[in-house]
Amino acid sequence: MSKISFQSPRWDTSSFGHPADILPLERSALGDHLNQCGALRGWLHTLRTGADGLHSLLVGHVVTSVLAVTLLVGGAWLMR
Repeated sequence: MSKISFQSPRWDTSSFGHPADILPLERSALGDHLNQCGALRGWLHTLRTGADGLHSLLVGHVVTSVLAVTLLVGGAWLMR
């Protein structure tokens, strides 16, 4: 037979008993850091970000994307 414990779980966090919310100063520092990292990566980072955005758009609209590509290829083929 298993015992059921009525004690609440105990663990330690870095918030030391306070709410673990992010401060506006910390959020700003994180944003600055991410912008700096992105700038160091250069054009390849921009290209990858754009490709990720295009991919998420196409995945969300698979049927529409396939139809649009089919119409473009068919139209190009008929124009020859």
